[in-house]
Amino acid sequence: MFLFVSCAIELYANQNEKLGMQFVKQALYDVAIIGGGINGTGVARDAAGRGLKVYLCDKADLGGATSSASTKLIHGGLRYLEHYEFRLVRESLLEREVLLKAAPHIIWPLEFILPHSKDMRPSWMVRMGLFLYDNLGARETLGNSRRLSLRDEAVGAPLNENFRTAFSYFDCWVQDNRLVILNAQDAASRGATIRPRTACRRAERNGDVWDLALETPNGTETAKARAVINAAGPWVNITGDTIDSTRSSDVIRHVKGSHIVTKRLFDHDCAYLFQNPDKRVVFAIPYEKDFTLIGTTDVDYDGDLGAPQASPEEIDYLCEAVSRYFAKPVTSKDVVWSYAGVRPLHGDEDENASSVSRDYKIRLDQPDGKAPLLTIYGGKLTTFRKLAGHVTDRLLRALDIEGEEWTETAVLPGGDFPGADFDAALRSFQSHHPWLPEELAWRLVRNYGTAAEQIIGDATSLTQLGRHFGADVYEAEIAHVIEHEWVREGADFLWRRSKRGLVLTDEQRADIDDWVAQHVPETLIEQNLEIVTAGETSRQSTRSAD
Repeated sequence: MFLFVSCAIELYANQNEKLGMQFVKQALYDVAIIGGGINGTGVARDAAGRGLKVYLCDKADLGGATSSASTKLIHGGLRYLEHYEFRLVRESLLEREVLLKAAPHIIWPLEFILPHSKDMRPSWMVRMGLFLYDNLGARETLGNSRRLSLRDEAVGAPLNENFRTAFSYFDCWVQDNRLVILNAQDAASRGATIRPRTACRRAERNGDVWDLALETPNGTETAKARAVINAAGPWVNITGDTIDSTRSSDVIRHVKGSHIVTKRLFDHDCAYLFQNPDKRVVFAIPYEKDFTLIGTTDVDYDGDLGAPQASPEEIDYLCEAVSRYFAKPVTSKDVVWSYAGVRPLHGDEDENASSVSRDYKIRLDQPDGKAPLLTIYGGKLTTFRKLAGHVTDRLLRALDIEGEEWTETAVLPGGDFPGADFDAALRSFQSHHPWLPEELAWRLVRNYGTAAEQIIGDATSLTQLGRHFGADVYEAEIAHVIEHEWVREGADFLWRRSKRGLVLTDEQRADIDDWVAQHVPETLIEQNLEIVTAGETSRQSTRSAD
């Protein structure tokens, strides 16, 4: 079945290359976005939904860098209150509720336990901070903070007996790379051209139009756009060197955040926030059912932006941080996986890395009314939608185009559950497919939402899902992410779209690598799913001429 689908896709692309694809390549876009992380895909979605003709490229996988290396939280940033960033915290808190409704499959509430002792921040200060946290942003779904006795709660069992009291508050968990992919999918469904593994090598102004030179897996091509957005994240200044524009004096601080993963350290579903003597905080979070995620660090970084790694010193720091709290110490031998990302923070080089603002800045460069360039500095996962709205607003003004904001009440792909009720959606899915193992059904709905039905199709047994690679991964799922989620290498699925790499063996991961390499049609490598949106793109091409 899947081979037939692949052949059909390839045939369709070949038949339409002369009619549709050549037009798409030569079309004048309203905006070209460089960078396919959460900021870039968020802007692409917002702009496409307002009727703009959008082109987005990234030199690697979508969300393949910082946007896949976060602590995976949609949160207000409790510790930012100490730095008086009330606007950022309030905006983030308000966004929690918006995003919970937009993507209830990949975002869900998570209760955090903050153990307390007398040698930490005073109890009154913690209570005041939590009171502000509860009330700075509207809450419809999340509960109030509270004080609790660790001796009377299951959450106290894994902790050192010296900790007797704690505070509880709520934030949200998110599957970070999947959030990027959902934004890209929504943008594509609204006519955007999404091109991962396509590097912008040069962008030059030609009056009121940008000419872009692009390098794809199959050679070079060009594109034209009325505006360019630099959303390259850690590469924002490096990418700026390839753009025909006055170099900005904005200081970008590259700060590495590292995380470690261990086997599950506790039996409940709450997370912990630990305060350390250096005034930093470290999270310990239930992860992928069988693991615990611990992070993060804040270390200035001047290495390869494309290959950051958790250093032995950072791993030791995180192990020591949580060992101050857990009754059973955690050591580097307990670490089964680690990852690191580079945060592009907008701030003073002399500041402590932990205190540099996570807020964002947008710069517009439009000399003498020429083709505009917008550059995005900083930002955080939680506020991507607000950032995208502000960027699109400025873009529309620069291009003298009207377009109303629309994303606040819009659902992301797969999140269209009645009442945003994940549990009810899971029960419905299981009732339609009672033959599916419980764990597999849960994972499919948790990752793909209503799109899980596309993976199952007409199958009525596990054997009809194709080859079983192990750890509940079947051929049908891999075929789906190739066709719909821009997966081009095994790592895209194993470590970004999912975290199945944690539970599969080396041999099983290698089998998935091989299967993906054999089943990505060459036309999809070249066109990067443009065949899915060619009709929509052609339809929207008339908008900018009106």
